[in-house]
Amino acid sequence: MRVLPRIEAALLAQRGHLFPWVPVFLALGIGFYFLLRVEPGLTHYALAAGFALLVGALAWARPGAFSPLGWALALIAAGFVLAGARAHQVAAPVIEGRYYGPVEGRVVALDRSASDKLRVTLDQVRLDRWMPTGPPRHVRISLHGDERVPEPGSRIMTTAYLSPPQGPVEPGGFDFRRHAWFQGLGAIGYTRVPVLLARPPDRSERDMSVFTLRMAASAHIRARLPGDVGGFAAAVTTGDRSGVSQGALDALRASNLAHLLAISGLHMGLLAGFVFTALRVALSLIPPLALRLPVRKLAALGALAVAAGYLALSGGNVATQRAFVMVAVMLCAVLVDRRALSMRAVAMAALIVLVLRPEALLGPGFQMSFAATVALVAVFGWLREAEIGLGPRWLNPVAGVVISSAVAGLATAPIGAAHFNTLAHYGLVANLMSVPLMGLVVIPAAVLALVLAPLGLDWIGLEVMGLGLRWILGVADWVAGMDGARGYVMRPDWVVLPILTLGALWLVLWRGRARLAGVPVMAAAFWLWSGAERPGVLIADTGGLVGVMTETGRALSKPRGAGFIAGVWLENDGDGADQMAAAARWPGEDMLRKIRVGEVEIVHVTGKRAAQGLSDCDRAQLIVSAVPLAVNGPCEVYDPKRLALTGALSIGPKGVESAAHLSGRRLWNGAARPVQ
Repeated sequence: MRVLPRIEAALLAQRGHLFPWVPVFLALGIGFYFLLRVEPGLTHYALAAGFALLVGALAWARPGAFSPLGWALALIAAGFVLAGARAHQVAAPVIEGRYYGPVEGRVVALDRSASDKLRVTLDQVRLDRWMPTGPPRHVRISLHGDERVPEPGSRIMTTAYLSPPQGPVEPGGFDFRRHAWFQGLGAIGYTRVPVLLARPPDRSERDMSVFTLRMAASAHIRARLPGDVGGFAAAVTTGDRSGVSQGALDALRASNLAHLLAISGLHMGLLAGFVFTALRVALSLIPPLALRLPVRKLAALGALAVAAGYLALSGGNVATQRAFVMVAVMLCAVLVDRRALSMRAVAMAALIVLVLRPEALLGPGFQMSFAATVALVAVFGWLREAEIGLGPRWLNPVAGVVISSAVAGLATAPIGAAHFNTLAHYGLVANLMSVPLMGLVVIPAAVLALVLAPLGLDWIGLEVMGLGLRWILGVADWVAGMDGARGYVMRPDWVVLPILTLGALWLVLWRGRARLAGVPVMAAAFWLWSGAERPGVLIADTGGLVGVMTETGRALSKPRGAGFIAGVWLENDGDGADQMAAAARWPGEDMLRKIRVGEVEIVHVTGKRAAQGLSDCDRAQLIVSAVPLAVNGPCEVYDPKRLALTGALSIGPKGVESAAHLSGRRLWNGAARPVQ
């Protein structure tokens, strides 16, 4: 019975420091919802909501040492209900099967695909063929033919190939269908024919005014700053990344500078910080105002207003909304005379983001931005409490930048490696040479351009901004060109990141020596990661590609085709080879692509001619076909019809696993979708 008093004493010692745990337990409930393989029903939500209310009421009515445990359980249940409610709220029609024909819609977004093709997102969609579920809310089409940029808000029409959003390319992998569900994307596809203008933009449509302004600003910036510099400038000011070439993007990723492209907490923080400082200094220089008005709070209000304008101008995507919430919480802390950068402020920002968009928890953007912020607050808070100086006063800014870059890089590296399977070995060097320039040159120059725009002198700010961005792109090219600039790591099992995160949070948020218990938990996560195993055989859901692990790496059955799937497989293996090199590992060049795995011979049938040459098989063969196949014999056959039910397959130590089984029956893959 000595355990309970010790737990009670430990919980009492944490009083006053428990609020940062609120978003943690809410996130646990959200994560539990997304882990389920069967979509919960109304009864489950009612029970969870009732449990949350009952336990929360008891914790409120009977405060004590153990009441935080009641609040923790209530928050987990609330997170579960919140995630489910959000999934039903965003429900929209998804097309069934493939579609080829006329597509008409209004242009609401422009970006570029991984293959560097311009993509348009349409709403108010019309299709030639009636869909049982109704037309999708949004359709995204890659333009493989004429790349003339459609005018924002215009109605366009073309002939396109559409399909439902794709499921995981391997069992347990990233589920794009779930991602598309929360974006309202009901179909994706491409067109190879020109895009026709059906109707010019309607300037009276209020919902298009901001988008039109963004695209006009982007075009103006790229006209003044051509090439990747202009595309970079447009990306950090308007959120339009369509002007950045794939080559520049690859260099930024290899040097760990790609985060500078996305309007995130860094950009929003730098902008708000610059405006706050500038307003505070300007108001302080006017004695009548400085003596009579709360200059610090007025500067915070001005910075908040500018940040809100930046949010609107940049398009208000999820990452920018998250960044704005974090900055807004910190500026509001200034207004109520609280410390702007504290763990409570970060927790409040995370709580707001999770309540508004529970699905953000699964994204690398949310995970990396809050990991970096929490780590920075913890480290600088520890330095402040321990009264550890950073050297001479003139050296403090430099030391601060070095420490910030190192801490943020270490905090986000495992998350980035888990999601993207790469490590930028010289990322710290690149960030030290680039991030200060964003704060000292690029962001102030962008503000200067905005201020001078009414006078027609915005070119002054843009030219200065271009100088900073040219330097950053030059650093990216230089670092990316170094030997060993990019490393590759194997994708961990799904449990690794949650265990690692909980261990790190315990280390940072718990008070007292018991916080050190987080270290072995984090070590256990890395140990699990080091022991991760990749499936010996992977089969694409279309039957168009097979990958077999060999002593030299995964051998792919085709040098071309299914390039996206091939790239993801190799990345998850931690393999830096491209598809052509991986295909060279496959033995032989027969029409029937054969490879032996243990006692089983895998035969990949890629076309009708190959199918005609295969009529019989035996028990020791496994046949994968990209075309309908009629074959006699006791072999296992996976053709398009069967794969449409199973999804992608993996064969490994656990036997045969299918993407359909691991994904379960959820809203985003057809289970119990709400009636539209």
